[in-house]
Amino acid sequence: MSGGFGSTSSQRSTGGGRRKEYSGERKERKPRPTVADRIESGALAGAELTEHAREAILRTLTAAPKSRRQLMDAMTRKGYPPEVLEPILERFEEVGLVDDAEYAGMIVRTRHNERGLSRRAIAQELRRKGIDDDTATGALDQVDEDDEADAARDLVRRRLARTTGLDRDVRTRRIVGMLARKGYSPSLALGLIREELAREGESSDEDEPFGGFDDL
Repeated sequence: MSGGFGSTSSQRSTGGGRRKEYSGERKERKPRPTVADRIESGALAGAELTEHAREAILRTLTAAPKSRRQLMDAMTRKGYPPEVLEPILERFEEVGLVDDAEYAGMIVRTRHNERGLSRRAIAQELRRKGIDDDTATGALDQVDEDDEADAARDLVRRRLARTTGLDRDVRTRRIVGMLARKGYSPSLALGLIREELAREGESSDEDEPFGGFDDL
């Protein structure tokens, strides 16, 4: 019996010895060639390159709407040549897959209705997204001065409700700062704050402007 046990132990030892020792070294993986690399080497060209670019644009649009400028910038960063992208984007505009006017209109509606941004703040965002001035102006026509005043008033009321009990000047500074970040002027903010504080029953001294904000 002992011989059998020793034999098994020996076999295990021998079997373990036959295993390849791990050297701790890993084979380095070659970096995947970029689009620019493949174009430069000639591996991606002609009709295949065009189809490759078309599919890349479609994947981007599936994730989220984009302006034509955004798509062009994103694809050129990936290495696609502008002369390949231009005809594709032209065609996508023809069939409605790329529509800067619709995209701009959506941004105006969501930013104003959901975030209470002013026309000025939204215009800045449209510019950053590559929307031209004429298209932006047409989209911003959805929001007029009354809409802006209503949105700002709603923001003032909500912030006042959250700051009840604080010093009047503290509340005012916080609200003016919040509205400024959303693109509203200090004069509009101060006027609305005065109105809403009066509605709360808190008097304001017209001879002493709130914390010097009238100088802004």
